[in-house]
Amino acid sequence: MTGEHVRRDGASQDPWPRRDDPEQAVDPAAVHQEMAPYAGFLSAPRRARMVEPEADLWPWRGPDAVRRLRARRPDSPVRVLAVHGAGAHAAALWPVASQLAERGIDVLAPDLPGYGRSPVQDRRTLRYQDWIRMLGDLVEEEDDGRPLLLLGGSLGGLLAVEVAARHEGLVGAVAATCLLDPSAPEARSRMTRWGGAGTAAMRMLPLVRGAVARRALPVSRLADLSGMGRDPALGTLCAEDPRGGGARMSLGFWRSYLEHPHEAARRVPVPVTLLQPEHDAWTPLALSTRTLGALPGPTDTVILREGGHFPVEDPALDDLVTALERMIARRAG
Repeated sequence: MTGEHVRRDGASQDPWPRRDDPEQAVDPAAVHQEMAPYAGFLSAPRRARMVEPEADLWPWRGPDAVRRLRARRPDSPVRVLAVHGAGAHAAALWPVASQLAERGIDVLAPDLPGYGRSPVQDRRTLRYQDWIRMLGDLVEEEDDGRPLLLLGGSLGGLLAVEVAARHEGLVGAVAATCLLDPSAPEARSRMTRWGGAGTAAMRMLPLVRGAVARRALPVSRLADLSGMGRDPALGTLCAEDPRGGGARMSLGFWRSYLEHPHEAARRVPVPVTLLQPEHDAWTPLALSTRTLGALPGPTDTVILREGGHFPVEDPALDDLVTALERMIARRAG
């Protein structure tokens, strides 16, 4: 199934998009419009069962806010916080997260600062550490006594583990579709467009400071997003979406991500399940398994059959939901 395409608006050369209208950010019609192209890659029965999210703006720090999509399920014994990666945003991830909401699970998906429609005063100063802080603050803000499971997609996988480790009393477990470690040379060669040459270029990271660090570059310029899905149209959609893979982030942000040590993830034991798509053409199983094996907590691996890096296929989604329901049963028990 091929989804609709999102095209860049080439009317403006401003690398930093104008601030969004807060009312549009939470308008159900606008949210549906952002989500619909990604939902187009689901099977027809899944699209028919999709749960439309409600949206709100959470005042995070000063003028910066976070747009959140959610399906409230007060009777759900466990809550799930879904964390998107660098090629997506909350509305892009929602067709996958909705599979859980449809099963009666309480789900929340935020737009990471700089992505989606989370209003940020100055993107040039955003760093990877801000993503960690925001998610940690959100974990604390949303705590209602029920167990919490973090679901991380792509870059959001190890990010979710880091946040869980820093908030081990509030996060019960992590499920991740990818655990690429940016400090590993092999991982760096896979995540960039330039393979081994890209790894060599990492030695230039110390030069990314001052005015250079404030320059904007989307992840689609750094990484070949054509491997996002088994359907090439999904990669095109992610790369061209100005709120996802086309979102322009500062070089300082990308440096902060590539250099982050993820110390808490390596030190604090957190239960982690790797949900590896079987046909992930971008981040192979071996790289995520290497990261998984170095984590101090209990770990497990589930293969999502027939799934691509962004697992929207059947039966990959069946496997994902089944694995998460088993994790939820363990947390709720």
